[in-house]
Amino acid sequence: MKAIFEAIAYLFEEVLFIPLNMLRELELTSWFFANAFNWLFLLIGFAGLFYWLGQLKKFNANNDEDRDSTSHSFL
Repeated sequence: MKAIFEAIAYLFEEVLFIPLNMLRELELTSWFFANAFNWLFLLIGFAGLFYWLGQLKKFNANNDEDRDSTSHSFL
C-alpha cells in the first residue's frame, strides 16, 4: 500500500506540477509571466461578464421577459 501512495505523490509532485514549477522559476525574473494564469482567468471572466450583460440588454430590449407581478406564485 505504501508504494501506491508514493506513486501518487510522485505523479503529482514530479509530473503534473511541472508547469507550475516553471512558473515558480519565472517569478524571480518577470512579475507578468509569473501571474499569466491570473491574467488569463481575469480576461476570460471579463469576456463572460460582457457577453452576459449584452444578452441581458438584448432580452430587455425585446421585452421577452414576463415582468408581471403574478408571474411567480410566491409573489
